[in-house]
Amino acid sequence: MPVAIITGASKGLGRALAEALAARGWDLVLDARTEEVLKETAAALSVHGTRVEALPGDVTDGGHRAALVAAAWRLGAVDLLVHNASALGAEPLVRLEELPLEGLRRALEVNTVAALGLAQEALPLLRASAAGTVITVSSDAAAEAYETWGGYGASKAALDHLAAVLGAEEPGLRVWAVDPGDMATDLYAAAVPEDDGPRPEPGRVVPAFLWLLDERPASGRYGAPALLEGRR
Repeated sequence: MPVAIITGASKGLGRALAEALAARGWDLVLDARTEEVLKETAAALSVHGTRVEALPGDVTDGGHRAALVAAAWRLGAVDLLVHNASALGAEPLVRLEELPLEGLRRALEVNTVAALGLAQEALPLLRASAAGTVITVSSDAAAEAYETWGGYGASKAALDHLAAVLGAEEPGLRVWAVDPGDMATDLYAAAVPEDDGPRPEPGRVVPAFLWLLDERPASGRYGAPALLEGRR
């Protein structure tokens, strides 16, 4: 069975993607900071009959990143690495004049530095896979200037560039930065708690990720809404 590492997998998009991959027969290594919720997710996914390893921890911890890759190696491979773990930098979001620098550092560490660190750790196994793939979850805030989204957007813009360069440096892999578009997630609720407008559930955008895995287009940045529109 192919093996995927998914960070930020206890809920939201990470859990929805893990559910879809488990249904396809993938073995999974799942990460999140909250142990109880992560274990509940792993138990729910195990009904598909695949192997699911749940490792609670913080992706900014190098030892935890090494443990994730080691767990995948014990399952046999690293075919897919999904960096979905994210930090906002401030909850709720604030204008740049108020953004705590420690918050910005946290967003950069989780969203950018940890993503590269995990990719570095997994590269030997990704290169050994017949279909080695890295997916970094981006945001439209990485490309557009939205008030209060400066710190988070800057960290995602940096992540996009790292993904682009990794794709150029590793032509044998597929490296996709994927903007999932608006979703109803805890992250968005924490970012903008006063905005209670309707948004699609994360599971609605998972088919775009599955299309990428099936069709394997060139490394690059993709928007899930555009991919879904193109499939209609």
